[in-house]
Amino acid sequence: MSKRKGGEIIAEGLIKEGIDHVFGICGHGNIGLLDCLYDVRDQISLVSPRHEQTAVHMADGFFRVSHKPAATLTSTGPGSANQIMALAVAQTDSSAIYSMTANVPTSQFNRGPFQELNMHHQADFNNVIKPVVKRSFQPSRVEMLPLTMRQAASTMTTGRPGPVNLDIPYNLFQEEAEVDDEPAGSAFGKRRSGASTEDVAKATDWLLAAKRPVIFIGHGVTLSEASKELTALAKRLGVPVISSPNGMGCIDMGDPLSLGFIGRNGAYQANQAGRHADLVLAIGARFDDRSASSWKPGYSWNFPTTKLIHVDVDHAEIGRNYAPDLPILADARAFLLQILAEVDRRNAPGADNLAEWQSEIAGWRKEWEEFIAPNFAEHASPIRPERIVADCRKVLPDDAIISLDSGIHHNWFMQFWEARRPQSMLNTWGYSGMGFGPSSIMGAKLAAPDRVCVSICGDGGFTMVPHVLCTAVEYNIPVVWVVWNNFAWGAIRDLQYAYFDGREYGTGFYQGENREPYNPDFAAWARASGVAGYTVTKSEDFAGALEQAVASNKPALIDVHVDADIRPPSTGSWELPPLVPKEPVFGGPWRP
Repeated sequence: MSKRKGGEIIAEGLIKEGIDHVFGICGHGNIGLLDCLYDVRDQISLVSPRHEQTAVHMADGFFRVSHKPAATLTSTGPGSANQIMALAVAQTDSSAIYSMTANVPTSQFNRGPFQELNMHHQADFNNVIKPVVKRSFQPSRVEMLPLTMRQAASTMTTGRPGPVNLDIPYNLFQEEAEVDDEPAGSAFGKRRSGASTEDVAKATDWLLAAKRPVIFIGHGVTLSEASKELTALAKRLGVPVISSPNGMGCIDMGDPLSLGFIGRNGAYQANQAGRHADLVLAIGARFDDRSASSWKPGYSWNFPTTKLIHVDVDHAEIGRNYAPDLPILADARAFLLQILAEVDRRNAPGADNLAEWQSEIAGWRKEWEEFIAPNFAEHASPIRPERIVADCRKVLPDDAIISLDSGIHHNWFMQFWEARRPQSMLNTWGYSGMGFGPSSIMGAKLAAPDRVCVSICGDGGFTMVPHVLCTAVEYNIPVVWVVWNNFAWGAIRDLQYAYFDGREYGTGFYQGENREPYNPDFAAWARASGVAGYTVTKSEDFAGALEQAVASNKPALIDVHVDADIRPPSTGSWELPPLVPKEPVFGGPWRP
């Protein structure tokens, strides 16, 4: 064995694990590793955005589109701390990210060197990051690196995927040792646990006996790449599908069997189907408050009156919010393949068996579409939100990728977007961090350079990470940002209007004694950065501007002035205890 530097071992380990992108920012603590990455620059691309939060979001978007993990690299202290929110987003939305943080050298542990945290333990950054990763590893010798890298890669990609952290004292990057190689640890999609034959038989019995079944899917179906199997089962039995935002596109949302999202900002037919179902087959879904109307009976679901089969690869999610009648610990795709095989073995009746249920759902869908249709056709200035959704769907190809930030624009897209493909709608769902949308879309484009990539982001969220413009120009990443400009933290201001008698405080953007609405000129800001900038104030102009921006195949930003006084029509509920929640605008609760 020849001696190798720790940095060389890390660079070779990344290649072995199939990691070909590192999103990171330099610092005195990681220059020793950067020098080793220089030697493998033909195999690993280094992308250096202007903020560590954006680095993680880019790695997150890269993984969601490609299902290939990327790495992040930060220096000691503040640079690594800047990752925390973005890693929380990745963890709660199950994105595999290989986060490498530099720490102070081992010879200086507990001496209070530059940027050491040591009040409770020496070099204690790994205790800062632990809550937002699956595990934080802290090797203290070069000899420990190969095993640590394999274990980290395995932890990151198996079971429910998520970010891991390697917190590495920076002397290890340049110190040398003779080490034994380890095999690759990455195993995304390679270890698929199935259900027992007894559970498959019982689940099939219940599915075939149900008169009003629905399938509720979440991110687990997307991560398992089970779109084909899901669609086959839905069509084989005629069972309608309700989707969480991170599951959208696993069944083409233009298909009549796709009911859309559920909850306060869901589609009416989805909430009605959830309320009236006699069996729910939940696959890879969490039943969080926004997809369960804050668990209020009759608003989205009616458990325990409704039977529940809950399938998930993460045992912690099974029964977290609703106790299932049949809990099944299994991978989504493996389970769906088992059910399909059992249905075929029994020569079960086809979709016509549920014709009455499908007809009832079609009636609810018709009521909903008649209610919303006039607003989609209306031209106005400022622009009605529905027009933005409709024109994005009209202009963008079916395989386009969109990213959405936290904000009122996300509520509109949850309710009305029709994703045609899996892994094409990137949401900051669990932790809902602003800055994800404008940042992650660049990682998505690097993962899928031949697909159109558009970020729809709020004005508040975009101003948190405006440096994404610089990164897109530096690395020639041709994405489009659609800035939803309503001159406010619109979603929160709407809550003030709804619950506090319209008393607005700290939620609008104003300037001067007359409190005129204020925002920077986003289009001019983009042009100053070398990005094409457009300003759209009339709805007739938006589709053309979007077409032009997409056709240019260059970074572009469209500043769209949207009417802040129009709100998504709620069809379910969302509770902010102890405030009394508002009733749905369309439809209402139903209990059997």
